[in-house]
Amino acid sequence: MTVATESPQLERLKAILAEVADLSHAQQILEWDARVSMPRDGAEARADVAATVTRLAHAHFVSDEVGKLLDDLDAAGQDPGSVEGALVRITRREWERASRIPSALAGEMAQASGVAVAAWDEAKAASNFKSFSPHLERQLELKHRYIACFPETDEPYDVLLDEYEEGFTTAQVEEIFGRLKGELVKLVERHGGNAVEEIAGPYPVERQQEAGRLVLDAFGYDANFWRLDETPHPFAAKPGFGDIRLTTHTDERDLTSLFSTMHEFGHGVYEFDIDPSFARTPLGRGTSSAIHESQSRTWENLVGRSQGFWHWFYPRLQRLFPEPLGSVDEETFVRSVSAVRPGLIRGDADEVTYGLHIILRFELERELLAGTAAVSDLPEIWNQRMKESLGVDVPDDAHGVLQDMHWAGGLFGYFPTYQLGNVVSVQIWDRARKQLGDLEDQFSRGEFSQLREWLSEQIYRHGSRYQPAELLRRVTGSEIDPEPYLKYLRTKFA
Repeated sequence: MTVATESPQLERLKAILAEVADLSHAQQILEWDARVSMPRDGAEARADVAATVTRLAHAHFVSDEVGKLLDDLDAAGQDPGSVEGALVRITRREWERASRIPSALAGEMAQASGVAVAAWDEAKAASNFKSFSPHLERQLELKHRYIACFPETDEPYDVLLDEYEEGFTTAQVEEIFGRLKGELVKLVERHGGNAVEEIAGPYPVERQQEAGRLVLDAFGYDANFWRLDETPHPFAAKPGFGDIRLTTHTDERDLTSLFSTMHEFGHGVYEFDIDPSFARTPLGRGTSSAIHESQSRTWENLVGRSQGFWHWFYPRLQRLFPEPLGSVDEETFVRSVSAVRPGLIRGDADEVTYGLHIILRFELERELLAGTAAVSDLPEIWNQRMKESLGVDVPDDAHGVLQDMHWAGGLFGYFPTYQLGNVVSVQIWDRARKQLGDLEDQFSRGEFSQLREWLSEQIYRHGSRYQPAELLRRVTGSEIDPEPYLKYLRTKFA
């Protein structure tokens, strides 16, 4: 049998992409270490290193040679449905975007993010937004310079959003969020005041960590390829294939870490199950932020807040925490962890109020970029809108405008994808239930492998081979649609 050989141009392109991926691998290790284990005062030096690595990777990728290779491959004709065609398509997209940005600016952005995240850590600990505001001003200045590198769009925010969600526009987000906001507010008004038992701790940190490991093991965590660490703001990373790094934040006052661990598992399993042949290429990562967030929210909420999951796991949790949970029956506990409970913190939010947190951030990002909201006024605006949308009084900056690190890291345009991910998660979930049968029954026996294998086959293994909208159509047969998500919420909280 004759084995097809790659063209010299494709071989050379892959060689360059592998070197760029290696530099990205190093950068992710630097960032992971900065968030997990680096001494606080190392931030400035680490930011300089990150800037250097970013400049080198950027310059290598945007070279004329890469552009010429892409032109040659396009001229030779690529089957758009093939893996090679997908590789050329996504590399072309990323090369054209990156080529608009000077390598010096890419380095500046990396350096500013490293410094700002460290400043955010200190500002949040002191609940002092004023000390952080110069770093936010700097990030906005850099974002304006970044946006100016691109052709004019209907709204400047489109440039940032497209970085995370290919092909999606601000107008589309507005339309979906407009449909959701009124319905979410109604659900909060209807159920936010329901009497729900508050199950106070303490929940010792070591036992919470043991509980998290029990869940991860059942989901398919493999210590040969994965690790789990503590950090102030949970995240997941995949520096390279076979290297999945999850983080969580554990506080003995509540069980939030259990849900953040399941959330980050969703990110990790997506990356882990990507076809290994895509390693060291742009195909070797998730196709978009919304698809990624759909998976973190699937494992956190659709699995982790399901009745079946708790039927299996609650007796185990009771054994770990006999004092606070020993006299609390399963039904009461599940009602408590699933209740609509308007609160201050996005990461702790229930399935209904979470969306309102995201919509607030989306609105503020657009206003900050447009200059209609000043950085100095941000805490006041934040507090007022939290009161309007969720009816809560914000006591301080740490529980308000400083709670998330995204703006410190320059991640403007990312927040909307959390709520888009919620919407997409239910569309995919509905299809999984039709094909797999009674998932709740499987979960009640501690069986999660069938769902994981289905998701891997439908989504994970493809990496970024398919554009996000195309992948969603392949899995669900439809475009993004908020109605199944709203139906899910109405049914669950009826």
